[in-house]
Amino acid sequence: MKKIIGTAAAVLLLVACNKTESEKGLHLSVKVDGLKQGKLYIHKIVDTTAVALDSIIVTGNSELKSDLAVEEPEMLYLSLNRGVSKSMDNMIPFFAEPGTMTIETTLKEFYAKAKITGSKNNDLYNDYKKIKERYNDEQNKTLGFTLLAKKTNSLQKLDSLNQRADKLKLRSYLDAINFAVNNGKHEVAPYIALTEIYDANIKYLDTIHKSMSPEVAKSKYGKMLTEYISKRKQEEQPQP
Repeated sequence: MKKIIGTAAAVLLLVACNKTESEKGLHLSVKVDGLKQGKLYIHKIVDTTAVALDSIIVTGNSELKSDLAVEEPEMLYLSLNRGVSKSMDNMIPFFAEPGTMTIETTLKEFYAKAKITGSKNNDLYNDYKKIKERYNDEQNKTLGFTLLAKKTNSLQKLDSLNQRADKLKLRSYLDAINFAVNNGKHEVAPYIALTEIYDANIKYLDTIHKSMSPEVAKSKYGKMLTEYISKRKQEEQPQP
């Protein structure tokens, strides 16, 4: 009887351990309307190189699943191999987090129609991208007017447009800094600092760094920002 109880306990322990292991990481569900055949890839960037984490062959079923060893929030990419197509709409960046996430999109507008749920960092990153897009629109308009001023040799107008471009860039940086500071409890904050405003004045990067929670400071992007700021300070020290 004791032997039976001991064996049962061991089995229950094994099941519990397996369940715990299976619940770790990222459980990603992907649905691409209109995709009947092809291949999807999930990868991340390591030292400027794309490293594949998983590949999914699509054969008729547009609803797919992938379990990934994601231990902390980080930016990943879902890409579509369209074969001989020349379409450039083939990649969806998403801020992955441990847990359950879903990506729903269409074959026709793979990136533009992507809807991602299950990640607070991704929601915040989308909020930031909306801010960035407004500045991109203004900067593109200013660039168009600048090219026209150069073509017509309108020096006074060109000077005014150059000043406007500088102000737009400064405002976009200040908004990015404020956004990162206000969201210091999430890993998106150091990520924005590292990818969007890495060349900002070191005092602004320091402000973002100080706003990070202890948990974020220990994260992948938190550690990278700490190292980057330290390196910048060493490089910018006055030479004796």
